[in-house]
Amino acid sequence: MKRIPAIIAAMFAALVAAVLVAPAAQAASWPLVRNGDHGDNVTTVQYLLSARGFATGADGAFGPGTEDKVKSFQSANGLSPVDGIVGGDTWSKLIVTVRNGDNGDAVKALQVQLNAHGAGLNVDGAFGSGTDSKVRSFQQSAGLNPVDGIAGPATWAALLGGGGSTGGSGGGSGDKLTQSQVASMFSAAGITWSSSGNCSDRTNSSCTSFDGLRRASADGAVNFKHASNCALNITGGTETGHASGTYSHGTGYKLDFGMTSCITNYIHGNFSHSGTRGDGADLWTAPSGNIYANEGSHWDVTFMN
Repeated sequence: MKRIPAIIAAMFAALVAAVLVAPAAQAASWPLVRNGDHGDNVTTVQYLLSARGFATGADGAFGPGTEDKVKSFQSANGLSPVDGIVGGDTWSKLIVTVRNGDNGDAVKALQVQLNAHGAGLNVDGAFGSGTDSKVRSFQQSAGLNPVDGIAGPATWAALLGGGGSTGGSGGGSGDKLTQSQVASMFSAAGITWSSSGNCSDRTNSSCTSFDGLRRASADGAVNFKHASNCALNITGGTETGHASGTYSHGTGYKLDFGMTSCITNYIHGNFSHSGTRGDGADLWTAPSGNIYANEGSHWDVTFMN
């Protein structure tokens, strides 16, 4: 009987340890997003800033403008330090609980994150039955309880902790995606693709394939579509037949954008002319570092970030 107090004490100690460790584990699930990053998590930050009243363009590129908005948000919410870096404390204030029937930028942020997990939703800011169904499916797959279709703190933490690239050297920007994954992302963003062979076989030069495309490249195309608001048709991907090299189609760094006046005007109006390539193609460089080469019939785009 004398052992019972010791056993109880041990159990109490274990319980206290579990309570203390749990918040730290939850906090660790939030990604760090900062100046220089690109991708889904950046787009999510930008939409959430707008939802919180700090209007920010959702282009997926975390530059000085987004950093200033983050600092303003941090200051207004009494966060310290005011450093422009979105970590656990900032995420916990930034996220918005949304549910069926809601509309706006917070719903767009949610849809971006669901799409990073393969949902294939239109990022339209309308939380309807389709978004509700995808939230429930994600909650079920993530082992969340309850499975209620409401995106609250636990669902946001699971979404952000398990997907959504940030670009740069981290966040999965170098992850290679499958044809179906990229097709789902592009369809959700309203991006189309075409080929002379009407096919997606990577070993056939007449096809347009996305098999093996880097996540950062896929994110870059989606971000360009959202930022430019131009119709975007992709005419070249990772299929054989393109020039080889470290930063090439075959390694998942390049996509060909069909030539339109909208796309050309956007590039000329927002990017810097950076010279002429050896083959005579005019080069334009985006603030993100991505390079757009005018090849006449299409824009040859190299996603460096």
